[in-house]
Amino acid sequence: MNNLANASINTFGPSPKAGFESLITLTYGQLQGLIVQAVQEAIQLLQDEVSQLREEIDQDRREIASLHAKLASLESLQEQDINRICLDIAYDRRRLTALEHPAKEPGKTELSRAEKIERYLAARPDHKATFETLRGHLGVDKDRLNEAIKTLMASSPGRYGIVRAQGDKRKRTLVMFPK
Repeated sequence: MNNLANASINTFGPSPKAGFESLITLTYGQLQGLIVQAVQEAIQLLQDEVSQLREEIDQDRREIASLHAKLASLESLQEQDINRICLDIAYDRRRLTALEHPAKEPGKTELSRAEKIERYLAARPDHKATFETLRGHLGVDKDRLNEAIKTLMASSPGRYGIVRAQGDKRKRTLVMFPK
């Protein structure tokens, strides 16, 4: 049985003499040099990879900065467009308002009526006249008289005033103030 065990042990591995022939003998310094060289090669690969990643990061940062600059310029252009559109809308509204509600300039007839009223008040000693008297003097209705008085008051602001008659609060009087 002992032979059987020896035979099975010998089949599993090389003979003991073969193991000594492949034995390498290294000194501590040689082993340390081999380890340092292997570690340096491994570190060099990692350093190269880190260097490459840093270059990629720098490239990404430059691209991001470029994109930020482009975004800022686009936002600036967008703000300029919005401001221009808002100004256009404001100008259009002014034009529409002017078309819908035109500023009415007094016509020749209104100006001549205003001059007649001015001459009439200047000729009166108290420089006053009721609206009824002025209507009769000009031969116009209430609306045309009011237009003429507005034209007169607009042409000489502060020179004329309207007061209520003392006896009847419904009646109005146009007064010419002294210069």
